[in-house]
Amino acid sequence: MSSEIPLVLKSSSVPGVDPRLTEAMSTLPRYVLITPARNEAEFIELTLKSVVSQTLQPLRWIIVSDGSTDGTDAIVEKYAAEHEWIELVQMPPRKERNFAGKVHAFDAGYARVKDLNFEVIGNLDGDVSFGEDYFEFLMAKFAENERLGVGGTPFREGSSTSSQYDYRFTSSEHVSGQCQIFRRECFQDIGGYIPREIGGIDLVAVTTARMKGWETRAFLEKTYFHHRRMSSEGRSAWKVPLYMGRKDYVLGSSPLWAFFQCLYQGLRRTTPLNGALRLMGFIWGMTSEQIQVSPEFVRYRRKEQMGRLRKLIAGKRK
Repeated sequence: MSSEIPLVLKSSSVPGVDPRLTEAMSTLPRYVLITPARNEAEFIELTLKSVVSQTLQPLRWIIVSDGSTDGTDAIVEKYAAEHEWIELVQMPPRKERNFAGKVHAFDAGYARVKDLNFEVIGNLDGDVSFGEDYFEFLMAKFAENERLGVGGTPFREGSSTSSQYDYRFTSSEHVSGQCQIFRRECFQDIGGYIPREIGGIDLVAVTTARMKGWETRAFLEKTYFHHRRMSSEGRSAWKVPLYMGRKDYVLGSSPLWAFFQCLYQGLRRTTPLNGALRLMGFIWGMTSEQIQVSPEFVRYRRKEQMGRLRKLIAGKRK
């Protein structure tokens, strides 16, 4: 592995910037990023441009090409040649595409940074984009709260100008996996990502962090843009909610919570069919699948869901 590369503070080179700003930024946590990427040629340059333009750049960014065949590697190589803190790791092609493979790619990236001196590690998808102060904002949140184990922000998809999630049903304690940032101690405490073909690796990670006493937070004052519709790759539009419902069951969601969640989706004019399909997927999971998380995890997740449901009924939101 090459020697450690100093954290880059871009604002220090901008004329007229208050030196106190540069000094404050130098006290922020050092962070590394890992991007598992498989055939992301359509969007990955948007991600590359976003990270390169950051006011607070990462110590190292490992992009793991997971057997890409669409030109992803060539795009990344162009940026790696211009920025010494970007590194491309290439993995051999594989036929299957699932979320377990994404974890294996992430682990390959983690092996390249584990000996570096950093405090925060980020899992960043190769199909997102964000403003130039995005990571400076998040590192400041980690600096402010030493118990913050996982941080991030909401995201937008398609033409929507609002965040993807309705935060009446999704707690602001949930941090989505497209850009999921961990304090290093927390990531080690939860044992990293657990390979699981059906997905939900981000949900299990952030929930496990809370189980172990860490705080997790999606900071609603910022968003990023997710260019590929969530869970849509390789699935037709009607199969996505079926898949999501089946995954809800496999990852220990409460049947009562699933019913109200699907009912709410069914009442929305934009997604009337999605609610019914997601509930069908949950019932399908109950009849054909085994729960893939521990009994302790199931109890904890369902307790959280029932707490949010009570607040929702009472007209409160967290």
